[in-house]
Formats: sequence, structure tokens, C-alpha cells
Amino acid sequence: MKRIYNFSAGPSVLPEPALKKAAEEMLCYGTSGMSVMEMSHRSKAYESIIYGAEALLRELMNIPDNYKVLFLQGGASSQFAMVPLNLIGKTGKADYVITGSWAKKASKEAARYGKVNNVASSEDATFSYIPELDKSKFDPDASYFHVTSNNTIYGTRFVDFPDTGNVPLLADMSSDILSRVIDVSKFGIIYAGAQKNMGPAGVTVVIIREDLIGNALDITPTMLNYKTHSDNASMFNTPPTYSIYMLGLVLQWLKDLGGVSAIEKINEEKANILYDFLDSSSMFKGTVAKKDRSIMNIPFVTGNEELDAKFIKEAKENGFENLKGHRSVGGMRASIYNAMPKEGVAALVEFMKEFERMN
Repeated sequence: MKRIYNFSAGPSVLPEPALKKAAEEMLCYGTSGMSVMEMSHRSKAYESIIYGAEALLRELMNIPDNYKVLFLQGGASSQFAMVPLNLIGKTGKADYVITGSWAKKASKEAARYGKVNNVASSEDATFSYIPELDKSKFDPDASYFHVTSNNTIYGTRFVDFPDTGNVPLLADMSSDILSRVIDVSKFGIIYAGAQKNMGPAGVTVVIIREDLIGNALDITPTMLNYKTHSDNASMFNTPPTYSIYMLGLVLQWLKDLGGVSAIEKINEEKANILYDFLDSSSMFKGTVAKKDRSIMNIPFVTGNEELDAKFIKEAKENGFENLKGHRSVGGMRASIYNAMPKEGVAALVEFMKEFERMN
């Protein structure tokens, strides 16, 4: 059976070269005589895997030396608690921008540990745009300023990030990390669940400026303290070994492709193929403000629920999987992460044209 085009929002499509390499090494990694899944995380063989993955990520994202890279567990959702537990104690306050369900959950979790100022929100229009930010509403005494860089469910993104002055800017980049070039030095923390653009589910990457480590609230559990993991090179306990190995293979694929600047160009081309069709179609329509459109997650509708359901069914029959929109939004959504080939998006558009002609 041939592989389908998988438009899942996560866990998502992975690069075939990485999957093939993993298949080759499934039973025996290198000269170890065992699978990566079987080896001790304290072994020399595994140390080369985890330190190699970190080195690749540092190279691809040009991460400055005064930042730690942590490989954690618990998904980005665990960071909703870890961030305030480790940072909010400085002043007891934090700023959040509410641009979707995940940002809303992050803000709600932070409010358990301090005073949260929701600077702006786009909930009034079902999160279909990124709100303009009024600097007069920023709290200069905030311990940090939190944004969600790309909104997986609603298909919006921050094209430009706010200047927060001396207040550390934090970003949940779960669904667009490595998709475009960013200046890491502008952020205090970047965190991301791997299962959209970096690898399989199970590992969460945290890139944190060193001065933000060691400020945890007294109530912070040992496992939720960044210092615990920083002091132990992400191996205080057994890390998600195989997920980190896969992440390293995906990073190597990206490096071989030409790095983040190369994939950014490809991602823009892929998104334009679909957006150009949506803008010209008489049946299908995009759902978000054009200026804030994501290049990773593209929601669209026909305006008729029965027609949406028919499209999703026929798309699946023709090898296009996971196009159903999130249950809170409905319609359709094509997630076109780094590993989705351009021909997959082009094939989807051809199918959409034929569906429109027939219906």
C-alpha cells in the first residue's frame, strides 16, 4: 500500500528519509547491537544521540550560547504550568495574548500562580485574526510576556513579534518551530511539543535563556523545575529516548535540505498554492484574516456542513487524510508542516478543483 497525504494537525507527517533511516536502525543502532528503544540513556551510544540532537537544533536555529536546550516530557501543555511556576515569582504578574484555545489554556493555568493580565484577545471573532497590541496595556512589571506564535486550530500566526522591552518574551511555538527563520535572542523561552514539526509525540523542547533558570516558586515540584533538567542535561530521569532519536533524524533531514531558510521558502510556496486557490474558488473559502494567515495550518469551509462532510469523505477515499477541521471550528483544515511535500498540496488543490466542478 502506498503512503497517503497526511494533513493531520499532530501527530503529523514525518519526512520519509527520517522514517527510512529509523527503519534501517530499528533492530540495531550502529554497532550497539540493540535498538535505541532498548539502550540505557546513560550509555555512550545514547549520549551521542541526545547531544547530537541538541547540537543540530542549536545549529539550525542559531541558538546563542547563553541558552539551554532541554528535552522534556508532558507536551506543551505541561509548559503552561512550568512557565509560571519558574518565572512568575519575580513580580507575581505576567502578560498573555489570547489568540486561540491553547493561549487561553496557558493563561488560565498561569492564573493559578500569579496575577495574569490578558493584554489582548481575538476571541470576539472566533480567533480568526491576531489582535493589534497596544503597548500601553503591557505591564512593565510583568515577570514575562507570553504569546502563541502559530494557532494550530484557527490558522493564524504572529507575522511579527511584539517588542516587550525588558520583560522576557516567551513563545509557545509548537506548530511552527523550524518552519521559518526567527531570532532566538529576542525570546526568553521558546517551547514546543515535537509532534507537529520536529518528530513524534513524546518529547517537548524548551529553549531557555540561562538567567531565567533558578527562580522557581517554592511550591514547584522537582520535576517541574527548569533547574532540575538544566543541571542534569535533560537526563535527571529517563528521557523520551526514542522520540529524541527521531527528532535528531528529522533535524538531520532539515539540515540536508538546506536548513530553516530553505524550508521557509518551500513552506511559503506550499501555502500560496492553497491560499491562491481558496481566494479564487467559488465554493471553498479561507476563514482567517489574510494578513495573519498561518503557513502551517490552513482552515477552510464551503459554508455548507453537508458539503463539508461529503468533501472530507471523498478526500479520504482519494488518499487525503485528516482534513476534518477541529471540533470547535468545523469545516476543513490542511496542516502542511515541514514534512508535507509540495506535490501533496498541489494534489489536494487539484482534488478540490474537481470536487468543486462536480458539486
